[in-house]
Amino acid sequence: MLRTTALLLSLFILIQSANIHVDDVFELDELIEHAQFHAEEHGDNFFVFISKHYGELKAEHNKNHQEEQEDHEELPFQHQGQTAFLFAFVLNEITDYPLEITGFTKLDPNYFYQDSYHSLTQEGLLQPPRSI
Repeated sequence: MLRTTALLLSLFILIQSANIHVDDVFELDELIEHAQFHAEEHGDNFFVFISKHYGELKAEHNKNHQEEQEDHEELPFQHQGQTAFLFAFVLNEITDYPLEITGFTKLDPNYFYQDSYHSLTQEGLLQPPRSI
C-alpha cells in the first residue's frame, strides 16, 4: 500500500512538473483529429504535425494557415504559464524598546567550565581520550 501511494504521488508530481493539466487529457481527441486532418490535407506524418504545432515550425505554420487558428486553440498543451515572485526584505530600526532588559547575576557555585579548545592541526585529528 505504501509503495502504491509513493508511486502515485511520484507520478502526480511528474505530471505536474511537465505542466500537463486535466483539460489536456480531455483534449487529446482534438489532437488526434487535427493530426488526421494534417495527414489528409498536407501529407504530414505525426512528427511533422508535432513540429508544426509545438516545435520549430509553429510560427511559420501559424503565419501560413490563419484559417486553422480556431482549431489550433483547441489543441492540448497550448496554455502558457507565468509565475512571478516578489520578495521584500524590510529592515526596521527600532530604537525604543518597551521592555527593560535586566541582566542575570545569580552565579551557581557548582558550575565549573574549562575551555576545551585546542589545536587539532598540531596533534592530529584522532587522539585517545585524556583525563583532566
